[in-house]
Amino acid sequence: MFFRYLSFVVFCFLCGSFSNIFAAAFELYDKGTEDIVDYSKYGTFIGAGTEKYQYKMSDPAGLKVAVGEGIFPNVVSILRDPVFKKAKKEGKLEGSQWNFVNTDSYQYNFYKWATVQDDPGVKLYYTALALERSGNLRHAIKAYYAIIVHFPKSTGMTYWGTMWYIGPVAVDRIKFLMRENPDLGVHLEGAYIKALNSFDTRRGNDIFLINPGKIAIGAPQEEKKIEFDKLEIVKLIGKGDVKLAKFSNKHWQLFVNSKPYYIRGVAYSPNKVGLSPDNGTLNPSRDWMWADYNKNGIIDGPYEAFVDRNRNNKQDKDEKAVGDFKLMKDLGVNTIRLYHHGGFNDDLLMEGYKKYGFMYLMGDFLGMYCAGSGAEWYYGTDYTNTEHRQNMLNSVRQMVEEYKDKPYILMWVLGNENNYGAPGIPGKSAGSGCRAKIQPEAYYQFLNEAVRLIKTLDPQQRPVSVCNGDLLYLDICAAKAPELDVFGCNAYRGDQGFGNLFWDVKNAFDRPVLITEYGCSSSHKLWDQVRAEAAQAKYHRSNWIDLENNFAGSGEGNALGGIVFEWADEWWKAGPPPEFSPYIQDKIGQFGAPFLDGWSYEEFLGLTTQGDGSQSPFLRQIRPAYFEYQKLWKKYR
Repeated sequence: MFFRYLSFVVFCFLCGSFSNIFAAAFELYDKGTEDIVDYSKYGTFIGAGTEKYQYKMSDPAGLKVAVGEGIFPNVVSILRDPVFKKAKKEGKLEGSQWNFVNTDSYQYNFYKWATVQDDPGVKLYYTALALERSGNLRHAIKAYYAIIVHFPKSTGMTYWGTMWYIGPVAVDRIKFLMRENPDLGVHLEGAYIKALNSFDTRRGNDIFLINPGKIAIGAPQEEKKIEFDKLEIVKLIGKGDVKLAKFSNKHWQLFVNSKPYYIRGVAYSPNKVGLSPDNGTLNPSRDWMWADYNKNGIIDGPYEAFVDRNRNNKQDKDEKAVGDFKLMKDLGVNTIRLYHHGGFNDDLLMEGYKKYGFMYLMGDFLGMYCAGSGAEWYYGTDYTNTEHRQNMLNSVRQMVEEYKDKPYILMWVLGNENNYGAPGIPGKSAGSGCRAKIQPEAYYQFLNEAVRLIKTLDPQQRPVSVCNGDLLYLDICAAKAPELDVFGCNAYRGDQGFGNLFWDVKNAFDRPVLITEYGCSSSHKLWDQVRAEAAQAKYHRSNWIDLENNFAGSGEGNALGGIVFEWADEWWKAGPPPEFSPYIQDKIGQFGAPFLDGWSYEEFLGLTTQGDGSQSPFLRQIRPAYFEYQKLWKKYR
């Protein structure tokens, strides 16, 4: 990823929306009289399923008793809670509410958010989050559901100034909790909140379709998987071994050699500690393909990496070189994402394909980081500039002509979160070497031109995907780049999964979806390594399950798979010297993200670590997330 420009992230302090897998529930003073609240007894639902939805309370006093403390409209009983009164008297609740999100003091977090003056939807969300993390799951579900009923249109702002739609996230978290905790014996039935016109940074043009559904007792009715191979194919892309099919029910499936292909991918850049593109010592897209630091004629990472099982940062006698390619094959990886800039080791890629079964997503940055455009960094790639456009088309042409006859190419990928790209200001902000965020129409129009060029050059007509930053400007992409085959996006939305993303794409663009990046830092400012890595593994597991639930035959049926970011930690990602050093693994949160404590630790995103760096680029310490994927992907091998 060149992950400095994160995809759609939730509000920087919300972002730790992660169930605490080690929590013990605190005792609630007032649990309410109903475990599952029957809202129809206390009011009337009007216009469910439409943009005119509302809930009119007729018995607020009765509803207060039913929901219990901290849940709207009950704002009184918590004030009688003896533990709350003691905490308040001792000054335990003083300070900003934002200091009561990502701490392990869940009860204090609950008290603070349940009594603070804030947007009611935001307030309820963090109240529910504190309850969830503490293990009070039933009360948390009631709090999340109260958002759906009372404040489904509530919004906030993300760290990056884009819209955060709280209602849909509340729906997702309820489903996530119920899926992860089947012993609760309940399920969410018929609930949805769809925010139309939500692909920009404005709030005023949004239209919400709202159905609160209900929380019902018992396990949900198991969705019957559609046997897509019995459906009529209404569209077929590809003339070679790789084909993309659309079925009569609008589901999509990728095929390789006539067999269904589910993308189980990783971003792979296992470069040596101490190198950095910021000082010109590293091209992260290619250098690992040639690295031979022990000068034995064997490429280092792919073939000579070893597993440091006891994490003593040295290669013991029983820790033989196995190589990343073998480790990834054993994991179940079938796809690696690459960007062609700089020149590749074709023999290495071919062996990865023939011996290990890897296919490659071959990408061009399309002017992000000024790559291929010839632009000056602080001005950035200008998608209205004739010279920049021609330079980028030449770069795309070079990519396709070099690799079009390679059997290992699965798909062409254009860009890397270009829609977040903005020019920098010398001395103030580095920017991204790209102006697409302020030129979205010009960018997506040019994207379509690049897609058209690829289709004229590739005799096999393999699918072409964009690599967007989440769904920002999806509507413009749909309008300006109609020749695009796949909507790919980097999506970091939290441990609950991807929410409405698959529905949104299906509704706005009707293209299959490739999650070109997803993942989670394995770092938390208050947790030890064991706890943080276990939480990272849980995050990955849930994200993959959500992807899988939207493969052809189930859910929205338009998910093709995803690319895990990333294989091994990279130590240059935090930022350029002198503030950050590529010789140090910086445990500093760079920006708000939906990770363990609400921050992204750019140098802790790997499924494996490089230990203390002394044995880089050979040493691998495998994190628990690796073994989660090994179990999840076993069925596909």
